[in-house]
Amino acid sequence: IRPPLVPSSSHCHFVLKSIMSGFGELVLVLGDLHIPQRAASIPEKFKKMLVPNKMQHVICTGNLGASSSMYQELRGLAPNMHLVLGDFEDGPREQSLPESLVVQVGMFKIGIIHGHQIIPWNDPLALGMMRRKLGVDVLITGHTHKSCVQEFDDFFHINPGSITGAYSPMQSNVTPSFVLLAVQGPKIVCYVYELIHGEVDVSKTEFTKKEENTAGSKALEGLLQ
Repeated sequence: IRPPLVPSSSHCHFVLKSIMSGFGELVLVLGDLHIPQRAASIPEKFKKMLVPNKMQHVICTGNLGASSSMYQELRGLAPNMHLVLGDFEDGPREQSLPESLVVQVGMFKIGIIHGHQIIPWNDPLALGMMRRKLGVDVLITGHTHKSCVQEFDDFFHINPGSITGAYSPMQSNVTPSFVLLAVQGPKIVCYVYELIHGEVDVSKTEFTKKEENTAGSKALEGLLQ
């Protein structure tokens, strides 16, 4: 996958389509929409980039908001939708949403929580404790409305931020953002898309699963079979 530089929004659209046409499982990661309470909709420049049925998974960290159509819109983007309970849910699905999920994507176990359970919020040590509790390679959280990608103790913590740029008492100026993961064997290519001054900016991080972690996963799979 060719890494994007500092592209225009049109180039971002091209890069996203190029990633989707390659190999590997593609995972759209987003959250904290708060529609319509704190934001009217997903920014138009983001909407144009999200092509239905080109990704295999959509992961949402919660707080969709009261919009009855938003769940269906996200559900239409990929065959697999993974959604957890946020701390400000207001919709018919609220009672049925889990607080956490663990999903398998390729060689990676991915844990999903909203993030308000992490104290202090977004603290690497606290995130590491939750990751170990869930027994996952990658922990995805939201809540802070600020995107963050970090490697910690040879494992990975990802926060997609708020795709709508919804108001947060923790951030004076929220930058709309989402994440696209391309899972290729023992490697994840992580793209963070941010809307900065009306233009889409992309940054890339690559993670490779350590051999001992891969061996541990295989051993666990053997025990479960």
